[in-house]
Parts: sequence; structure tokens; C-alpha cells
Amino acid sequence: MTKTIAIFASGNGTNFVALQRAVVDRQLPVNVGLLVCDQPNAPVIKKAQAVNVPVLIVNFHDYQNKAAAEAIILTALQARHVDAVLLAGYMRIIGPTLLDAYPHKIINLHPALLPHFPGRHGIEDAFAAGVKETGVTIHYIDAGIDTGQIIEQRVVPVYPTDTLTTLATRIHDCEHQFYPDVLQTLITKGAI
Repeated sequence: MTKTIAIFASGNGTNFVALQRAVVDRQLPVNVGLLVCDQPNAPVIKKAQAVNVPVLIVNFHDYQNKAAAEAIILTALQARHVDAVLLAGYMRIIGPTLLDAYPHKIINLHPALLPHFPGRHGIEDAFAAGVKETGVTIHYIDAGIDTGQIIEQRVVPVYPTDTLTTLATRIHDCEHQFYPDVLQTLITKGAI
């Protein structure tokens, strides 16, 4: 049976594209039923529209509080019978409205080896710390910031010749392969 996922994104949408392409190319039994975006001018919106994925734009500034905005999102997810949510560069902390509705079904991609370097600047923080390796973590979301149960990690070496830009490029390249790999594994295991 085909499962339906929603992808949440706030920016350029490179991970959205990688996930969508993996669904099509690998013929995964999954349908990308909705893109949720919190930035009305984010490039990811046009990328979703180009492949006929419905888009819900929720500008949180238009709502009284996070719960009210998330209630709109939840209604859209339920209307499309979404089974799981994949965060792909979504720059908001998920609140209890969505966490309670999708326990252990909201997955995040983080550009560092958690628990090290949580938060918005994982790549920059790892680079500044001078570590010899960093990487990508895929984990379940909980109420904390990058504190949910880790699903899988992939190491990306930091070379002495790296600049922040070269490291970021390698981490993003890793993300674009790793996230679809983990999605495929989760589908095979019946976790989605």
C-alpha cells in the first residue's frame, strides 16, 4: 500500500528535490502529498509546483500563536491522509499540535553528527570547532532542538584544505543521497 508523506521546507528546496526524485526514480511506494512551507517567497515552492506537489504556505506571523498555525497544517495533513512528515530544511521548532498527532512520524535531517553541533548552524559550528569529521544525522523529532532519537548517521570527513564552502557542499551532497536512502529503509521496515 502506498504511503503518503509531507515534506516541510523553508528554503531552496534541494532536499525536497532529492526526496521527490528518489520517490520517482526508485519507484518507492510513497506519494509526496504536500509541501508545507513557512516562507512565502522560498524557492522550494516553485520546485514543488513544477512537479505538481500541492503546496501549503503558512506564514506564522499571520496567526495568534504557533498552535493556531500548526492547527492549519494539521488539518491539511489529515485531509491528505499523511502518514509521516519529513523535514527538509524546515527552520521552525515543531510544537505539540503536530508532535501529538504524529508521534515518532516526524523525521528531521541535521547537517552534523548529533548530539554534537545542534541548532541552525551545525555546519558552521563543526567547522569552527576544527573537528576532523562531521556528517549528517537523520532523527525523529521531539520537543527539544535536535534531541530526538537518532535513526541513522553518515560521516563526512573534514579535510585540512576545507573551507566552510567546500565542507558545506560535501555535507549537502551527502544529505541528497543519505535522506532518500533512509527513506527507502524506513519504508522497507514499515516504519512509514
